[in-house]
Amino acid sequence: MSAVFRLGLALVWTSLAASAWGQGYPNRPIRFVVPTAAGGGPDVVARFIAPKLTEMLGQQIVIDNRAGANAMIGAEVVAKAPPDGYTWLFGTGQNTTNPSLMKKVPHDIVRDFSAVSLVYLSAYLLVVHPGVPAKSVQALVALGKAQPDKLNFGSGGIGSTAHLSAELFKMATGIRMVHVLYKGVGLALIDLVGGQLDLMFPAIASGLGHSKAGRLRALGVTSPRRHPSAPDVPAVAETLAKFESRSWIGVLVPAGTPPEIVKRLNSVIVKVVNSPEVTQALIAQGADPETSTPEAFAAYIRDEVARAARVVKAAGITPE
Repeated sequence: MSAVFRLGLALVWTSLAASAWGQGYPNRPIRFVVPTAAGGGPDVVARFIAPKLTEMLGQQIVIDNRAGANAMIGAEVVAKAPPDGYTWLFGTGQNTTNPSLMKKVPHDIVRDFSAVSLVYLSAYLLVVHPGVPAKSVQALVALGKAQPDKLNFGSGGIGSTAHLSAELFKMATGIRMVHVLYKGVGLALIDLVGGQLDLMFPAIASGLGHSKAGRLRALGVTSPRRHPSAPDVPAVAETLAKFESRSWIGVLVPAGTPPEIVKRLNSVIVKVVNSPEVTQALIAQGADPETSTPEAFAAYIRDEVARAARVVKAAGITPE
């Protein structure tokens, strides 16, 4: 048998095998790994869409919370799983900031995973304590420039979304502010409401209630445009051109998963997320429903890794 003939047979077999994977998949329950704690935003969304995915795929989707180490524990579980489509990762923005924040990450978010689709993007709310004499983003920037290092902001951790959003704001405006670190976003919000902090960038769902009640003043949202859940709050980008700070949530599978399975998963996820019920539920909690092709999602992940590296470097954050 010639080498050319053997190569031809191999190519045919690979094509037939991939097709068979797609046609026979799935035939048993699927594990959906959520790398954050139960009750958090990603977990709530995963549990909301899992029954709808189960209905479309004809197999049970089982949520498996593997929180810890900035979402690295859950990601590592999936990175080491067989590439057969039966273990998914509900990846988060932490998975693209970790390479810049951590000295040792046991996996590569680009190399060790196959992107399936984005599910949603989370924007943040720029809120200040009512005692801060600024009623717009422009006024806040002017105040910060007039009083360097006078304003302080809180976050739930080094490299957290609230922290990096504030650092991005500093980069975009040139103002200097003091970072006050807390062990959780909830604790920082309590001090912000109490007047011990000046400003913060919490998730829209976390900060909007305080703003509507008058306990905080919302100056802007970090999405490119005004968010439907807070239509009266301007986008920060209306003052600072192209300003955007959003974290992503999406589905990934182990690298090497057959393309036919990735394509099948992409089609059902896109259909579920874009259904009116899911879209409205995501918008109500301050999220932006966003689906994509596997190729576009993979490119987005690469861009996010690079963007996080720039912000972390500019902020002078030392990897832990």
